[in-house]
Amino acid sequence: MPPRSTRSVAPLDDDDYPAYTMGRAAEMLGTTPAFLRALGEHRLITPLRSEGGHRRYSRYQLRIAARARELVDQGTAIEAACRIIILEDQLEEAQRINEQLRTQGGESQPKTTA
Repeated sequence: MPPRSTRSVAPLDDDDYPAYTMGRAAEMLGTTPAFLRALGEHRLITPLRSEGGHRRYSRYQLRIAARARELVDQGTAIEAACRIIILEDQLEEAQRINEQLRTQGGESQPKTTA
């Protein structure tokens, strides 16, 4: 039996690890590299670059790109799709912060009885 590798598998579990080339990402999404470049031009996703300058995408970025593809397939212009996703993300973050503040505020304030 060969010895087990001592290398970490952490990148495999990391949603932000840039594991996918542009070609592979486009294939997985059923789209074209031009679509992925357009998402970058509209600042929806910013892929990391390999040492050779090639774009590399993470699983998180692929999920965002898949959402954009879904909106574009429904007839939304790519510019509008990118803006919608950015606004959805901002709303989700605001709701998370609001909930966090609500739970923190509820713990520190005494309850009153009427």
